[in-house]
Amino acid sequence: MARQGNMLIGQSGGPTAVINQSLVGAVLEARKHKAIRGIYGALHGMKGILDEAFIDLRKETKAGLEAVAATPAAALGSARKKPTPEECARVFEILKRYDIRYFFYIGGNDSAESANLINENAKRVGYELACWHIPKTIDNDLRENDHTPGFGSAARFVASAVMGDTLDCRAMPGVKIDVVMGRNAGFLTAATALARVRPDDGPHLIYLPERPFSFDRFAADVTSVQARLGYCVVAVSEGIVDDAGELIAAKFSKEVDSHGNAQLSGTGALGDLLAQELKARTPITRVRADTFGYLQRSFPGVVSVVDAREARRVGEVAVRLALGPEGSGTVVIRRKPGKAYGVTYVRMPLASVAKETKHMPDAFINAAGNDVTPAFLEYVRPLAGPLPKIGRLKRVSIPKRSA
Repeated sequence: MARQGNMLIGQSGGPTAVINQSLVGAVLEARKHKAIRGIYGALHGMKGILDEAFIDLRKETKAGLEAVAATPAAALGSARKKPTPEECARVFEILKRYDIRYFFYIGGNDSAESANLINENAKRVGYELACWHIPKTIDNDLRENDHTPGFGSAARFVASAVMGDTLDCRAMPGVKIDVVMGRNAGFLTAATALARVRPDDGPHLIYLPERPFSFDRFAADVTSVQARLGYCVVAVSEGIVDDAGELIAAKFSKEVDSHGNAQLSGTGALGDLLAQELKARTPITRVRADTFGYLQRSFPGVVSVVDAREARRVGEVAVRLALGPEGSGTVVIRRKPGKAYGVTYVRMPLASVAKETKHMPDAFINAAGNDVTPAFLEYVRPLAGPLPKIGRLKRVSIPKRSA
């Protein structure tokens, strides 16, 4: 028989357009099972657990939950907090006090690490607890997963944004640099390649964390595109590194988050630097740079249908697995082989996705290190879904008339 007790669920890390689908999927699935009595939500992740800031999710109506599921960002509130050993002990005592036997944490690799720490603590003292990580990250860098909920919708956003920048830059020629999220993996920056409808569409250059970035090569690449087309659109990951592997953006800020990661978002310093270096190294004068920032994570209206469906599913599957003999773990998305897109959901140990991240495969990056390959486009298209249709004038010239 399934263990009897209460359930606690929290959201952690950067919000996404579909993270609430996972929350609602888990809550509605839990309501089907008598073994799960109370269903509590922790406000602002680990911080809310330590503060015992809980809400009763059984009091929410199904209609209300469904409305929340279709709403971007973290409905429970999120946080970036890695519990210390002392805090882990406090968390464990709180879970016991509230008779929590099912704990679900929606987040990325750092969130999986936090869930794993709590799970290990419970095992040491023999406390029966099903501890589950539900995957989420727009960076798409969770190990073991083919892709992660949140990525498809963010990919759809950045591709749409770069499509717009291409149209703008073609209308008023110059160079446009777009800095996209992606600390260690370039998946999201690479997804801007979906913006290409015609051969001369941007992004014309894509720079990822997986390849060393050189200002000299960057200037030469842009100059070449500018000479050929008259304008150039560039997508750059916030996590690009130099030949020594040092984060270029980190040279301008030593701020770190609670997990010890360099703080890359929240500043336009990298875009400004790239624009300044390009002006200094080339005769190009019209250069602009934008940092997409939080817009990539929770933008309404661009949610991928596939992304929303899979985000809901991982929440449901996590609850079903928690009620079984597997104990604790994480839900992993695997792509089925073959041309037709399909996925399966499997359990993996928490430690398999905790802390460490994965990178873009070499097969997805071109030899020059400034673009993606057709293999990547085949991989990402079903995740983002169809983009807006755009047109272009034929521009049939009218002969000039003599005076």
